[in-house]
Amino acid sequence: MEFHENRSQKPFRQSPFWLMLILPYRLWKAWRARVQTRKILSRMSDETLNDIGLTRHDIDRW
Repeated sequence: MEFHENRSQKPFRQSPFWLMLILPYRLWKAWRARVQTRKILSRMSDETLNDIGLTRHDIDRW
């Protein structure tokens, strides 16, 4: 029997307990990315925002 045939298939990663641990972390990471993006966009000038197709109002809604 080969080594890779005798290994478990990572059962912990498929358990509901793992999702309870990883889901809040993923939600926090997504929230932080939105906050950082909003911060960067709010520092840009109106002309730069217009170049990428956004307005100040779009940033406030986002």
